[in-house]
Amino acid sequence: MPTAVLTDRERSAVQAYLRLLQTVRAAFDGPPEGGRPPVVPTAALDEADRALAAAGLAGNEEELFRLLKGWCPQV
Repeated sequence: MPTAVLTDRERSAVQAYLRLLQTVRAAFDGPPEGGRPPVVPTAALDEADRALAAAGLAGNEEELFRLLKGWCPQV
């Protein structure tokens, strides 16, 4: 299996996506307070959006997931 060599921007986008994924998982793992659904912080979403746009991956999920699989296959 070939190893993906990411640019700095691609690496930042993948890392931001992984942080967002971890935040979402943590939100769903915790008990909802007062019957409210879990909320993901806006800052986590904004960081991922900016990183994806900077890497030219906004709206290109197929390429993002290809990079993600090559760099972090356990996700």
